[in-house]
Amino acid sequence: MRRAAKEALIEREEELKGDGLYGSSTSDPIFGAALAELVGTFILVFGGTAVAVGAILNLPTAGAAYDSLAIALAFGLALAAVVAAVGHVSGAHVNPAVTLGMAATGKFPWKSVPFYIGAQLVGAVLGALGTWLAFGGPGRVEAKLAATYPAQGVGDLQAFLLEILITFILVFVVMAVATDDRAPAPIAPIAVGFALAVGVFIAGPVTGGAVNPVRALGPMLVAGDLTSAWLYILGPIIGGVLAAFLYDRTMAQAETPS
Repeated sequence: MRRAAKEALIEREEELKGDGLYGSSTSDPIFGAALAELVGTFILVFGGTAVAVGAILNLPTAGAAYDSLAIALAFGLALAAVVAAVGHVSGAHVNPAVTLGMAATGKFPWKSVPFYIGAQLVGAVLGALGTWLAFGGPGRVEAKLAATYPAQGVGDLQAFLLEILITFILVFVVMAVATDDRAPAPIAPIAVGFALAVGVFIAGPVTGGAVNPVRALGPMLVAGDLTSAWLYILGPIIGGVLAAFLYDRTMAQAETPS
């Protein structure tokens, strides 16, 4: 009897275990998941770009202005908070590079991709509008709402390749901590947030460190300047899909061996 009860409990736990990132389920109703993606992307873009605009405008906070360290930490901390808050609802992709990487490796249904990416883009635009509201005209005109563009003297090809590399880092970490049962679940938000911060640290002086097509597009659309937008769309998507394939095909383990 006890053995049968134990086996039934194990079967029940397996049924409840999500098949998406961070324990989420890809079979849940799409509306709630898409709404979580919208809100999560809003928090990420608003939280990161607001700090970046404050730094660009050299506005004092408690007597001192933000610097590049604050920008990278803001994006990393915002992503960690979003993963902890809505990871169990939608998987907290909040990035088309993650969504497409998951779909390309069969870990996310293609039919849900348009809903997720649409929600992410809307959330990013709302995040940029929030930053505009916070800083007014100077935030949009002078700081471009912290939209990402190649730095002076940096060519589009160099920026494109760097966006591939830094997004590869982020999505590789996401795959490692959120799709592999061997990874301890509590570290996932911290690891993913740190990975984004590292990407922004690396590429911030060169490309602005988008690591995310909608993070780039949201502020660009609201600021009205789509310069070099193509590289911030294609670069992260290529990097994300490459990272997902590498981990899934060479290192992934769906279930912990008994």
